[in-house]
Amino acid sequence: MHVGILTGGGDCPGLNAVIRAVVRRVERGHGGTVVGFRDGWRGVIEDDAVDLDVEACRGLLPRGGTVLGTSRIQPFGVEGGVEACRAILGARSVTALVVVGGEGTLSCARQMHDEGLPIVGVPKTIDNDIAGTDLTFGFATAVEIATEAIDRLHTTAESHDRVMVVEVMGRHAGHIAAWAGLAGGATVTLVPEEPFDIEEVCERVRRRHDRGRYASIVVVAEGAVPAAGTIELPEPELDRFGHARLGGIGNRIAAEIGSRTDFETRVTILGHVQRGGTPTAFDRVLATRLGVAAADAVAAGDFGTMSALRGGDIVQIPLEEAVSHLKTLDDDLWETVRVFFA
Repeated sequence: MHVGILTGGGDCPGLNAVIRAVVRRVERGHGGTVVGFRDGWRGVIEDDAVDLDVEACRGLLPRGGTVLGTSRIQPFGVEGGVEACRAILGARSVTALVVVGGEGTLSCARQMHDEGLPIVGVPKTIDNDIAGTDLTFGFATAVEIATEAIDRLHTTAESHDRVMVVEVMGRHAGHIAAWAGLAGGATVTLVPEEPFDIEEVCERVRRRHDRGRYASIVVVAEGAVPAAGTIELPEPELDRFGHARLGGIGNRIAAEIGSRTDFETRVTILGHVQRGGTPTAFDRVLATRLGVAAADAVAAGDFGTMSALRGGDIVQIPLEEAVSHLKTLDDDLWETVRVFFA
């Protein structure tokens, strides 16, 4: 068999581990070959690809980012894109295409499968918001980075008796904020799922400081939204793909806390730091397991599916189920996080 692979959407720690695992399993386990398409779907549309083998993938396991490159270009957004993909995959005699990506990339993969292309998906997003899988690779690394940042900010906040606002990624789901806030001992955590009242946030900070010389850490997901009638946020700009450019809500929250409480308040926006660098051991293992499963699914002809982690096992689920909705915070986890609010 001759397998194609692409990585789409935002970069993420563990992508190279998936590529390595697919190549190793296809070549050594199934006697096949692999071709990697550069910059996601663009590489398929424009026939920009590179042959991959085990030797070419040496050293990839701990490496961040993706050696294939990535983009948000999709066939349905390019005139003649679907036909071009079909023609290129056919000309290259590609048995199946392994698509590694988040909600947008996998939604496109499902549509392309509906168009008759043999596709297997692998879930990738630091936001951990893909349905049907317990965890996505990259998430554990992002949480580790955010938690380390919070730990460091605690010491400087305590030295100056300051309030520190830490903005983390999380467009529609607050998994990173919730986990990092819980692990880092945040005073309060703000997530997209629960609109916040800024005065309630300030009151929690006041109560903490009233007990003595206590610094406060406020963790906020980039997609957090204020409750109606509290504070107004400007409409975000849109990128060329129609996605809102988020980031910066931490600045507004820090300004509000500072003006309402008179406590010295500083903000740290982690941004793309959470995406970069080497993946944690957990993410390396999860990415590897998903890559091997995707290669096996191709060999079994199990197309239109996505490899997923469920209860410790790797299983194949329908792509349709995976992109049916975004996975938001579990109510039980959120209640646990709230236990530790000031």
